[in-house]
Amino acid sequence: MKKSGDSPVISNRKAYHDFEIVEEIEAGIVLEGSEAKSIRGGGFTLRDSYCDFRDGELFLLGSNIPQYEKTSTHRPYVAVRPRKLLLHRNELRKLARAKREKNLTIIPLKVYFVNGRVKILIGLARGKRQYDKRVSIKEKDVKRDLERAGRRS
Repeated sequence: MKKSGDSPVISNRKAYHDFEIVEEIEAGIVLEGSEAKSIRGGGFTLRDSYCDFRDGELFLLGSNIPQYEKTSTHRPYVAVRPRKLLLHRNELRKLARAKREKNLTIIPLKVYFVNGRVKILIGLARGKRQYDKRVSIKEKDVKRDLERAGRRS
């Protein structure tokens, strides 16, 4: 079995544009059947997904893992369903407190493999206003222009 190391398989680039990431935490994820094979093939949509607490446990909601095309299963497959995230109890308490007191959102940022296991990088995030997004775009443009100018000389 090929091991990917810490290279991101799927990244939620829109999250970095729409949110200011305060803190990042790595979590495991509970998968069923051949979902890991589907993720390895790039089949995981994080775009409109978020994390929320249910009965003291953290779940990933709104994510889509399509069915692995080479799977022969006789039971129906649900691509968009809540998926439990695996964290230590003290990490769960810390996230719940930050969400409640600081009014932060918990969003998935990246999905990658570590030693053959699927890990998800979640972030405590604060939503950006429109002018913050414009400033971020301007900073990226200036940085890109400086890099281009540096390469030419």
